[in-house]
Amino acid sequence: MTVHVATEESRGQRLDRFLQVELPGYSRAFLQKLIEQANVLVNGKPGKPSYRVRTGDRVSVEIPPPRPLEAAPEAIPLDVLYEDDDLIVVNKPAGTVVHPAAGHAEHTLVNALLHHCRGQLAGIGGVQRPGIVHRLDKGTSGCLVVAKTDAAHQSLVAQFKSRAVKKIYRAVCWGNFKQLSGRIETAIGRSAHNRKKMSARVARGRPSLTEYRVLKQFGQFALVELTLHTGRTHQIRVHMAHLGHPVVGDTVYGRSRSTFTPILSGIHAPLSAEVARSGTKAGPRSLARRSPANWDEGGTISIARPLLHAYKLGFTHPRTAKLMEFEAPMPEEMEEFFAQR
Repeated sequence: MTVHVATEESRGQRLDRFLQVELPGYSRAFLQKLIEQANVLVNGKPGKPSYRVRTGDRVSVEIPPPRPLEAAPEAIPLDVLYEDDDLIVVNKPAGTVVHPAAGHAEHTLVNALLHHCRGQLAGIGGVQRPGIVHRLDKGTSGCLVVAKTDAAHQSLVAQFKSRAVKKIYRAVCWGNFKQLSGRIETAIGRSAHNRKKMSARVARGRPSLTEYRVLKQFGQFALVELTLHTGRTHQIRVHMAHLGHPVVGDTVYGRSRSTFTPILSGIHAPLSAEVARSGTKAGPRSLARRSPANWDEGGTISIARPLLHAYKLGFTHPRTAKLMEFEAPMPEEMEEFFAQR
């Protein structure tokens, strides 16, 4: 059992939201189920998901032993950037869901990891999320670390919670930036108009901070490097749309069309060596690779996902305490976006 004391900063949050912050390794649905099953006590009494926490509340959480593993191992190739007895870092391809959920019961990254690690992940972090410490959206590619032991899982979860993890992304965004670098600092919460979307225009939300730097401007597009200092849902996509430069291919927070004819002047050259630098791939072709950028002979491009890539990930190794940093190669389709016409 773990005990979490509500601070002034968390005062007024729903109990399930409070626990989502305190226990980032678990989904909100999982935490709500714990509450409903009376595994969460507020000052010694069973709580409700909608309860608004007060400063000084003592919230006790009892997480039952994991049920038999439900996700099945699948022999799907992984693009492994690094692996040891404690953890594995992979380059997740766009189009792949991280863990099983409604509508995605198989062919996920977890299914591939279970096969690759040969049962080593069972019971670490929950039945549906074995070893998972953080996640990337289905359409986002790039670096993702997975724990192979309970100790590694606890250490990595704590590092993400304390914002000690370096998270650098690269994105193709719309428009000409007047300021080539800056900070985007807003609250992010559920949109009042669409509960499936997040928004930076909310009365109440969680603080979020993104720093950006334009690497190169290509006509009506820009290649942008973004450093995440918080980890809110859809944070980069929300912040870039808020700035007026949505991520190309993002039909949720950006432009409603995913097919368009771009202004190609000045964007035919391949990315520079500094921009394209990525190191050597350590594994085979990644699973279920899809090309999200398809060009026809008339110069029309169709984008199947937001052009967003988790380029760099840095953290302290849970066992050796060594600082480690990894880079995922820029996806071919993001380079081709500027190289083809």
